[in-house]
Amino acid sequence: MNLALFDLDHTLLAGDSDFEWAQFLIGKGAVDGELHAARNQIFYDDYKAGTLDIDAFLAFQLAPLARHDRAKLDVWHAEFMERHIRPMIGLEARTLVEGHRRKGDLCALVTATNSFVTGPIAREFGIPHLIATIPACEKGCFTGAPRGTPAFREGKITRTEAWLESLGLHWGSFAESWFYSDSLNDLPLLAKVSHPVAVDPDDTLRAHALAHGWRIISLRD
Repeated sequence: MNLALFDLDHTLLAGDSDFEWAQFLIGKGAVDGELHAARNQIFYDDYKAGTLDIDAFLAFQLAPLARHDRAKLDVWHAEFMERHIRPMIGLEARTLVEGHRRKGDLCALVTATNSFVTGPIAREFGIPHLIATIPACEKGCFTGAPRGTPAFREGKITRTEAWLESLGLHWGSFAESWFYSDSLNDLPLLAKVSHPVAVDPDDTLRAHALAHGWRIISLRD
C-alpha cells in the first residue's frame, strides 16, 4: 500500500475554499461585508506570500461559525458547495484522485482550511480521510476557536503523523508516498514524501521544484 496526500485550495480546487466561504458569508449578510472583505483579502495575500499569522487568521475565520447554529450552517454549506465549490472542481482533479484510489493507495486530504468547510469537499472527491484544522465545539456548537494543532505548514506534518499513528502506521509503512500542492507553505510536507508534486505552483514553489527536480503538473481544464 502506498500513501497519497492532497492539498485542497488551488490544488484540487481551482480556487480557495477558505476565501470563498468568507465571500459567501458576506453575500448572506452573516458578517460585516466591507470589513470582512478587506480582512479576508489581507489574510489571503499574506497566505500567498508565506507570511500568514495562523492564529490571527483562525480567530477571524472561525468566529462566524460561533454566531450561528449548526443547522443553519449546514444548510448554508450545501448552498456553498453548489454555488462556489463544485464549479471549481475540474475533471483532471477528480481523475487524479480516482487514479490513486483505484490503485488502493491510502488517500487523505491535508488542508489548513477548517474541517467544517472541507469535510463535504473531501466527500465530494471520494477521499476517505481528512486532515484539517479543527474548529472546537461545545454541546454541538462551534466556539470560534481551533482545537489542537492547526494543519498549516509544519503542522501538516504533525497532524499527518498523528493520523498515521492512529492507524498503526508511519512514514516507513509505505514504499511510496505522494503529496500534491500548489503552495510554498507546503514545502515542509512536500519534503517528507518520496514523490513531491507541485500542482499549478506559486512562483516560490515552482522555483524550488525546478531546483530539486520535483514533478510539476497542472490540473486546470
